[in-house]
Amino acid sequence: MARIKPLKREEAPVNVKKAFQKHEAFQKGRITNMKATLGHSLLSFEVYMQWYPLYEQVEKILGKRLAYLYAWSISNASDCPLCTTYFRKLIIDAGETPERLELKFHERKVVDFGSSIAKHHGNIADHVYDAVAKYYNEEELVVLIAFAGQMIATNIFNNVIETDIDEYLNDYLPKLKSIWKNE
Repeated sequence: MARIKPLKREEAPVNVKKAFQKHEAFQKGRITNMKATLGHSLLSFEVYMQWYPLYEQVEKILGKRLAYLYAWSISNASDCPLCTTYFRKLIIDAGETPERLELKFHERKVVDFGSSIAKHHGNIADHVYDAVAKYYNEEELVVLIAFAGQMIATNIFNNVIETDIDEYLNDYLPKLKSIWKNE
């Protein structure tokens, strides 16, 4: 159960309702549990919604598939159940299995880069950075690193408040392994 309940739309101030409507119209996005919780602070909502234009830049740099794999690797390494499940949905809906991804050498380096940033709080080894830096210019690297920071901030927000997983994601939760041999 979430530590802070999502703001119900009917209880939201007019300016928050307008922000929700604008987000739904321009980003074609739903108001998820996380976004509804951010609605308690309009400024916080607006800041976190900058994730979308930054992610669009990441997609331009990496392509659609590698962009969501990059975001998934960051969320997975951050131990964020909500965000990891969201990106699992994208991976599964694209016909892949998150636990058995087939990655080219370059893709593996980008995924490792994202997970290393999250796991090591940005203190990544030179060989991890250099493996990605040889493929991208400085502007692109700044976008990728800034996005990792934004993704980690989103992961932290959801982890701290223990945001409830949205119902539409339930089918994408990782299957729990049984400790019993016959199951």
